[in-house]
Amino acid sequence: MTATPEVSASVDPNVLTAVLDGKWAGVRRAIRAEMADTRFRDACDLDVEQHRAQVLDQLHELARSGRPRLGFSPEYGGGGDIGGSLTSFEMLAFGDLSLMVKAGVQWGLFGGAVQLLGTAEHHERYLRPIMDLELPGCFAMTETGHGSDVQHLRTTATYDPGTQEFVINTPDQAARKDYIGNAARDGRMAVVFAQLITEGGSRGVHAFLVPIRDERGRPCAGVRISDCGRKAGLNGVDNGRLVFDEVRVPRTALLNQYGDVAPDGTYSSPIDSDNRRFFTMLGTLIRGRVSVAGSAGSATKRALAIAVRYGETRRQFWHPDGHEVAILDYLAHQRCLLPALATSYALHFAQEELVDALDELQSGGSYDEHRQRELESRAAGIKAVATWHATSTIQAAREACGGAGYLAENLLPVLKADTDVFTTFEGDNTVLLQLVAKGLLTSYRDHFEDLGTMATARFVAEQFVGAVIERTAARKVIERLVDAAPGRDDEDALFDRGWQLKLFEDREEHLLDGVARRLRRAASDDTDPFRVFNDAQDHVLHAARAHIDRVVLEAFVAGIDRCGDAGARALLERVCDLYVMANVEADRAWFLEHGRLSASRAKAVVAAVNDLCQELRPQARTLVDAFAIPEQFLAAPMLSEEP
Repeated sequence: MTATPEVSASVDPNVLTAVLDGKWAGVRRAIRAEMADTRFRDACDLDVEQHRAQVLDQLHELARSGRPRLGFSPEYGGGGDIGGSLTSFEMLAFGDLSLMVKAGVQWGLFGGAVQLLGTAEHHERYLRPIMDLELPGCFAMTETGHGSDVQHLRTTATYDPGTQEFVINTPDQAARKDYIGNAARDGRMAVVFAQLITEGGSRGVHAFLVPIRDERGRPCAGVRISDCGRKAGLNGVDNGRLVFDEVRVPRTALLNQYGDVAPDGTYSSPIDSDNRRFFTMLGTLIRGRVSVAGSAGSATKRALAIAVRYGETRRQFWHPDGHEVAILDYLAHQRCLLPALATSYALHFAQEELVDALDELQSGGSYDEHRQRELESRAAGIKAVATWHATSTIQAAREACGGAGYLAENLLPVLKADTDVFTTFEGDNTVLLQLVAKGLLTSYRDHFEDLGTMATARFVAEQFVGAVIERTAARKVIERLVDAAPGRDDEDALFDRGWQLKLFEDREEHLLDGVARRLRRAASDDTDPFRVFNDAQDHVLHAARAHIDRVVLEAFVAGIDRCGDAGARALLERVCDLYVMANVEADRAWFLEHGRLSASRAKAVVAAVNDLCQELRPQARTLVDAFAIPEQFLAAPMLSEEP
């Protein structure tokens, strides 16, 4: 194996924190200071109403801090800092996740829709009261019968030129707006997504501002509101259901950035295609998806910090020399936590790259459709991987803490319950990976003429929100490493970073090429296109996942390259090695089946994971302390008990 940097036993976690904090370090430091002064107790012993009330109080405190203004336009009193706003949501997730979600609904989804889909009239009238929480709102997209399939929502908004109003209607039970945050208790207005009907025809899904309660909290005429009730987690969020019975709103209630209706009912839009307009409107709203990925990352870091601390203090069974062994000294325990910790580091750098890209795109002042589509797909993939990682890692952390980890007071069960829904809200993860795959197939088709215009590619394009994926912008460090990589069979290759990058890239390209050719062959006759795609769905999802794994690794490598401290850099290099080896180990059946690893090399990967876990064991506490989670959010009683 090639020589690897020697990891110092005395790396300062503060140095790592500075690397992790990145571009928005100032925002992170300020929020940590604010969170350290919080007066609110943990919600594990509150009933639903107490929890909702506490979260609303916290939301008002947050509004008074001015922090929610970060993501809004300076013209209306905002901070004009989209990246800072997304980072704020990510940091909120170190605490009560109900607060993060409710804040996300108010300022990310409701406020974001008004800002990004509305025009000057809406901005001038609504943005300040939204920022100040004078106007609590909802984001009413999901329907009982149509969750991920937004394009076919059934709620209607029919224009009446005689009164110059839209009539918002729920035609049947399947069209009921479901699981709407802020609806059951606190919301007064909703951004309602509905099929716009004018001049006798539908122009697709558009967004409308619809009052749902008056200032005394009573439902508005024609609006029926019900409570979703107690959930598995996030019970500080008042999720509700909305039904509209011929509710009339003025013509100006249409958020008309991408489509407008004149007083006489004439429809106009700067985008001619209904499909393209729909995807453009939806694409502007990806901040919520990005925030979920970042928040899942924060919750996962919190669980790992608790579990690692417990693993260092909890002792079980005796060593032959007479001392009781800390459970984190057992290799099995290390394998439970440390590869997951390495993945959390990798995803942190990928999330930072994603936030930076979104900030640059949405702050640029001009619309770039190609970059927007690529970013939508990247956000979808990172969200899927990060939330699945949260679900598996928080469960592993709970198990690693034994019976103590099952007590609500020790925080892990609450984290487990609160994050469970992350895999299915802001986009079901399986659907999101299909979005990624669609973009990959589109790019493949564009670059390889022999793919042609296969029916299945058309089917995928029609059925799933799309984004054209290209290779990330050339990063010299990655190109240099890949160019210098040893051959596949070189004995010294395993820990060579260029070899690792090429391995991930090769897996992605092979899977994409295979699925594209498989779909093309299957679609060469009159086979039903749905069946063609459905029969290859496992292959499609594997290709999408391999793509995101490669993107995450490249982000990690780029993050390490920015680290100027030799000791911290050496430690991050080994954490990156563990991320790679654990990823390869998990998919080593594929690598073996496709000749990318020999049997002996596959065994070496397993041994490498073991060796890296043992090497990083002394640094485990440093690695979780570097997350700089405010101590009150790690105050699990099991960590203060005498060993």
